Amino acid sequence: MTVSQAIRNKAQTMKGRITEELGRVTRNRRLQRRGRADRVSGSLKQAAEKTKDAFRRNGSGPR
Repeated sequence: MTVSQAIRNKAQTMKGRITEELGRVTRNRRLQRRGRADRVSGSLKQAAEKTKDAFRRNGSGPR
């Protein structure tokens, strides 16, 4: 995973956390859902990149 991708994914996750919390405070369910979607999406992207990196390091990719 490149550094820029890691930063971008982490930023999306943090943006989602902030948006979700803002929705919770203002009792805006749409904002809460949007924040949760951003947070989950960023986390999944990070997990996918980590998995790809693990396969690359071990050399056990598809042949």
